[in-house]
This record gives sequence, C-alpha cells and structure tokens, in this order.
Amino acid sequence: MDLTERIVPFTAGDGMALNLINVRSSSRPPTQEPVILVHGAGVRANIFRAPEKKTIVDALIEAGYDVWLENWRASIDFPANTWTLDQAALYDHPYAVRRICEETGHETMKAIIHCQGSTSFMMSAMAGLVPQVSTIIANAVTLHPVVPAWSAFKLNFVVPLVNTLTPYVNPHWGVDAPTWIAKLMTAMVKLTHHECNNTVCKLVSFTYGSGFPALWQHENLNENTHEWLKEEFGNVPLRFFQQMARCVHKGNLVSVESYSELPADFGAVPPKTAARFSFFCGGKNRCFLPESQEKSWAYFDKLQPNFHTLHRLPEYSHLDIFMGKNAARDVFPIMIKELAK
Repeated sequence: MDLTERIVPFTAGDGMALNLINVRSSSRPPTQEPVILVHGAGVRANIFRAPEKKTIVDALIEAGYDVWLENWRASIDFPANTWTLDQAALYDHPYAVRRICEETGHETMKAIIHCQGSTSFMMSAMAGLVPQVSTIIANAVTLHPVVPAWSAFKLNFVVPLVNTLTPYVNPHWGVDAPTWIAKLMTAMVKLTHHECNNTVCKLVSFTYGSGFPALWQHENLNENTHEWLKEEFGNVPLRFFQQMARCVHKGNLVSVESYSELPADFGAVPPKTAARFSFFCGGKNRCFLPESQEKSWAYFDKLQPNFHTLHRLPEYSHLDIFMGKNAARDVFPIMIKELAK
C-alpha cells in the first residue's frame, strides 16, 4: 500500500511542543472518522508501524479510517523529561484530539490506546477532557493496573534505589551505555536474562515487567521486528514508575500533581465520559496481568451493562498484539470490528 504521511505539530496545554503523524493512502481518501493511536512509555508513535507486511495503521487505512499517531511527551522523539500521567492527561491528549478535529473538520473521532498512553488517555476520558472521542480501544492496562509480584517488588524497592543514581532508565543502553550506572545495569541484566541475544530486548523486560521476555512472546515476532526494536526504546523517567507504584498499591489510577481538573483517585468518582470501551489484553502479558483489563471491563460493565467489551487473546502478551507476525490475522480484524460498532 502506498502511503503518505505528514507531521502536524501541536502545542500541549503547558507549552510543550509535540506532534501528530497523519498517515493516509496515496490514492484513496479516508471515508471514516479520524482514529488517534497513542503509544506507551519510552517509545514513540511509530511503535505501531513495525516492519511487518501489514500493521494496524495499514488495516485502519484499508478500512477507510483517517489515521493519526500521537507523539505525546513520553515519546523518545523529544528530549527526555520527567513526565507524569497527569501531565499527559491534562496537557497532551485533549490538545491532540482538539487539533485533529480542527484539521479534519470532524466533531467526533475514535481512539486506540496502549499501555501508559492508555492509562493517561483513560485519565483524560474519565475527567471529561476528550468528549470528542466516542469509541476507545484500550490495550494492556487502563483504570486498574495489576502487575506480577516481582514487578511490584521492583516498583516498591528497586525504583527508589535506582532513583538515587539516575533520573531515567533506558533499554537502549543495550546498544550504548554512556554512564557507569548504565553499564552496571546492563551488565546485571545480561547476567540474569538469557532468553535471546538482543540486549535491548532483555533490558525492556527488566524495565517494564517480570517475564523472559515481558512485552512479547518471541515466537510471535519476526526476526526483523525483533532487531528493529533495538532503536525503538529510550529514556523513561523514574518519576513515572513512582506514580505507577502508587497506582498499583491503590488498585486503580491516582493523580500525583494535584491538578484541580483531575480526580485525586480515579476509582472513587464516576467517569465523565460517554465513550464505549473495548478492552484488549494478552493472556501471557508479564508487564500488566490480564486481570488489569478484566477489572476495568467489569467496572465499566457494572455502570453500563452489555455496552463495553473485553477481548482476551491467550497466545499474545503486551506489544505483540500490535507487532506480532500474525496480528493482522488474529487481532486487527477484531479491533476494526469494534471501531465499526
């Protein structure tokens, strides 16, 4: 498929310069609403465009959607910053949505959100800050983060220790470890992770989960994608992990910035959104357990029975839901069907 793309800058609510990538068919204009895709922590918008024959971007364009990839403040395309979910929820996603509506002339749109793009976008939605979004497909985690026991231990004890030594961790240290702490952590991970020969892949697992690997099943990835991932991870602030530790301890998302526009405890107030949610989770996810999405679906289903949906994909993990070699067959048709409802 011949595609064209353009970079559309937008300014976040606190003045940070961010951007959107609009991807369209070169020969066929979109016939459906815009769809915003929101990446996770320490990656970038192009994480949805792995070197596979057919990506989720391709599938959406084939279905007629106008695709917009958001680079929010956690993107590695921007200088490292000590972002929080609160900042993204209040300053990034609402302004990205607004810019897309301005650019397209549409008053409504849909969203596909992943990992910490999902948690922060969920905060935006629950606070009533993205009323333009009518359908939200959320992968891996949303309102209720549940992690493996080893991940909880790292959040509670390892993160505070590492935070005294460095403000960031970075899986790309597997390619280039510029400091003594980077070299030390990389050496430690090499000693304890033997699942493959890709040091970035090993550092990703140590940083984000408890598995070997944590964010995908190796058998679900083509070797080209596994190699491509070396350059798709970057700095992630320890400040974010401190917030996630509080969320995991509470059992649901909580704010840390005391912004009046956001609830302090997202589990204690009714959501200010009419959006329909479709929750996706990989049965083998070792970053956030499937229970995360099952809890969030149950919460929303209780508020509005038989409106929201849950899809548990037993042979998938975390990111392979989007970049798996068979995701175009196993996953994307389900997402397209949910968007069309």
